[in-house]
Amino acid sequence: MKISIFSATILSLLGATAAQADMIPGMRGHDHTGVTVPNLEQAVGFFSDVIGCKKAMSFGPIGDDKGKFMEDALGVDPKAVIKQITLMRCGFGSNIELFEYAAPDQKEIKQKNSDIGAFHIAFYVDDVAAVKTYLDSKGVATRRLGPIPISEGPAAGQTILYFQAPWGLQFEAISYPNGMAYEKTVETKLWDPKKPAE
Repeated sequence: MKISIFSATILSLLGATAAQADMIPGMRGHDHTGVTVPNLEQAVGFFSDVIGCKKAMSFGPIGDDKGKFMEDALGVDPKAVIKQITLMRCGFGSNIELFEYAAPDQKEIKQKNSDIGAFHIAFYVDDVAAVKTYLDSKGVATRRLGPIPISEGPAAGQTILYFQAPWGLQFEAISYPNGMAYEKTVETKLWDPKKPAE
């Protein structure tokens, strides 16, 4: 109890609240997800022609053949070069930043969703079954099981489908038109792409 009172006193002296003390200063939300791809033209085509994102801007190359900028700024090999960066706008969600790198120590990772550090990009859609039909028509690899309706637990109300870009990037199509079960019992709700104005 003394620690809580002491902490509250310090926070009030600093002009901060407990919520402000435990977050990145000035954090407003998720701006973008960066993804390194093997071929930028292929990736931009996939995000544009299959997903439906729109290209916003491109720039590059970025490198430092005489110094350590790349290592010091980005944590990569000092001789690494970002050939090009392209930012994509995807509906009402945050942006996708695509990188094509060349680096002496570059690895090609064939991640599974169960691998530590693995990730996927999820897009909210109106109808997951329609997405499955659409992806099949485009020759895009989807998981054998799906669409999967979730009917129990806090995520009840979701329907999901996992799919994959030709170079292996994992995606998910998700829909919850009537919300999810957890929303009835919590104060903090997840951001909802169905409500872009909020």
